[in-house]
Amino acid sequence: MSFLDDFSGTSLDPARWIDHYLPHWTTPDRSRARYDLDEQGLRLRIDADQPDWRPEDAPLRVSNIQTGNHDGTHRHRPDGLTVRTPTGTRLLWTPSAGNLDVTVSASRDDGCMLAAWLVGVENEDPRDSGEICVFEIDASAVHDDGTTARIGIKAHHDDRLRTDMTEVAVSIDASRPHTWSVTWGPDGTVIACEGATVGRFDQAPDYPLILMLDLFEIGPPTPEPSAYPKTARIHRVHAQDAKP
Repeated sequence: MSFLDDFSGTSLDPARWIDHYLPHWTTPDRSRARYDLDEQGLRLRIDADQPDWRPEDAPLRVSNIQTGNHDGTHRHRPDGLTVRTPTGTRLLWTPSAGNLDVTVSASRDDGCMLAAWLVGVENEDPRDSGEICVFEIDASAVHDDGTTARIGIKAHHDDRLRTDMTEVAVSIDASRPHTWSVTWGPDGTVIACEGATVGRFDQAPDYPLILMLDLFEIGPPTPEPSAYPKTARIHRVHAQDAKP
């Protein structure tokens, strides 16, 4: 199945996206994304009055969109995550193999990180928790003449995978529009930036994955209100499933 969104409408498509970050682990006021749409696509925001995702994680604020959810998805913290807001299971686009292109402009705002992840749903087996980290870009790593990003595989609770993360340097200013790509399946995972391969991994999760696109503010809020909103942009998402 093909998946294409250039965010050219007047609202986010609810048949494609959930505009909450892992809402089952917290409350709706804390998980809800702050965003707007314009001629450049989707602008994710961290606003001055935005609450922390969970009180236990403070300071940590996030605006995220994702293509599915399950009450148990992404048990990524070791401190006893519990379901606070049951949401049921919604699987909007959850491929188990395929390819993805996502065009973004990363943030240069203090304390921010833009990320794209493919994360196991865990609705059929709690081991189905592995993650393909397409990229994580810290604002502090974005420069006019180049950017450093983290990419790779995170095993989480899947003992069939091993965590294999690496840092890569790309010769672009990632705050300008650019495209990251990933192809994954039985032969492994290949990640590219602007058409150039930046990572090859001999493993890939082999179960349904949720696409998550996130803007985080990690650390204490900036004291000056004029620093907000802190933003990043998702211009376009284009993907193709290789398996039903």
